[in-house]
Parts: sequence; structure tokens; C-alpha cells
Amino acid sequence: MPYVAVTALSDVGLIRDHNEDSLVVGPWTLCGTVTENPQTLLFPMGTPLVVAVADGLGGQPAGEVASGLVVRHLASLGPSLEDEEAVREILALCNQSVYAAADRDPALVTMGTTVAGAVVLEKSLVTFNVGDSKVYGMADEGLRQVSVDDSPPPPPGRRTTSAVTQTLGGGPVFTAVTPHVAVSAMSAGDRCLVCTDGLTDPVPDDEVESLLRVHDDGRAAFELWKAAMEAGGPDNITLALVRIGE
Repeated sequence: MPYVAVTALSDVGLIRDHNEDSLVVGPWTLCGTVTENPQTLLFPMGTPLVVAVADGLGGQPAGEVASGLVVRHLASLGPSLEDEEAVREILALCNQSVYAAADRDPALVTMGTTVAGAVVLEKSLVTFNVGDSKVYGMADEGLRQVSVDDSPPPPPGRRTTSAVTQTLGGGPVFTAVTPHVAVSAMSAGDRCLVCTDGLTDPVPDDEVESLLRVHDDGRAAFELWKAAMEAGGPDNITLALVRIGE
């Protein structure tokens, strides 16, 4: 019987003093805290399964509040995400909810978060993002980024930039978002990596691919985390690996 294996972890890194990332795997959420070790959860194929990360905006208030709010919405409504349009609708709702929460509390004004994730359906995969958190597909032909970064080009001589052009919340007044949403096939043995930029800023894609070619599930998650830490751990590191088994 086909199943979905999801291995996830979240860590503060070596520089930040607290974790502003949040994570959702089906009904399970982790908001602004860390995991001691990679956690692997198994789910039967059938009911839509949402797996996503949210990265609270650094330098602005209450990033962990914004990211936690978003993943709790996704956990609550995840089983209803049966197609691309449903995913777009829930991301619009998440954006409205972040702004509404900020409107109720002056201490939260301009809080915001990125989000990136995937909904595993019985015959397809719906991927989505707003901001610069990423979704990758990993198959026999290699690693492929399927999310679309909402970022300006990096400065000359640099591989990455911390600037983002679109987020959920993040401004003094409400601004609508245009999520990046795509549908693709996913078959037994294929994998999907959902992660915040605390992994991908310090660890180049070719190194991520090399690690995923050698390792799977908990060991893969551990080795990706280790690579980010050995590269300086400059930001919170949150990732989820999705694998279709049979």
C-alpha cells in the first residue's frame, strides 16, 4: 500500500538567539521551537497531506507569531486542500490572518513570514510558496527547484540575497499576494524537500543534491542540518523531506 514518509527538523542555528521558523506536517505543527532529532512520520496515501515551512521575517517584530499562525491554519485546513485553487485560497486566507492579527496588537505591526510547501494528493503533488523558502523535487535525474523565489537578483559576487519581494503580512497596510502554485506528478521513490533559507543560503544546491543521493529520511535530514551548521549556521534551519513509499 502506498504511503508518505515525512522527516522533519527545526533548529535555531549558530547565530540567532531564537527560532522564528515554524513547520507543519499534516496535523502536526512545530512553532518557534526546535527538535532534538529528525522526526519521521508515516501517513497513508489518500487524504490531502500538507507539509510546509514558514520563516518569520527577521528584523521585524514577532516573526515566530506570524509563522506559527500560518502553519496552524495549514494544519487545520490541510485535509481540504484537494486542488490548486484550494491552495491559492488558503494562502490568501493566511495573508489576511497575519495582517488581521497585527491590526489587533500594535506590537505586531509589520510582522510577516514566508511560506513554502507541498500538498501530497493521491495522484499528484501541489507545490506552493510565497517568499524565498524553497521546495525541491528529487528524482533519478537529480535535484530541481520547483518553487519560485520572491527575491531580487543577488548583489554581484554573491550567490544569495536576504531581501524578499513578497511575503504573508510584513507591511504596515494590507497587501495581497500572488502565490506560486504548481501541480506535478510524484511516483513511488520520488522525494520532495521543503526548507527555509537557513539551509539553502549556506549550503549550495549541488551539495544538497549530493547528500540526497546518498542518504534518505532521518539520515538525510541530519546530514543536511549538519552541512548548514558546518557552513556557519547563520540562520534558523527548518526542513521537511517527503518520500513516497510503497
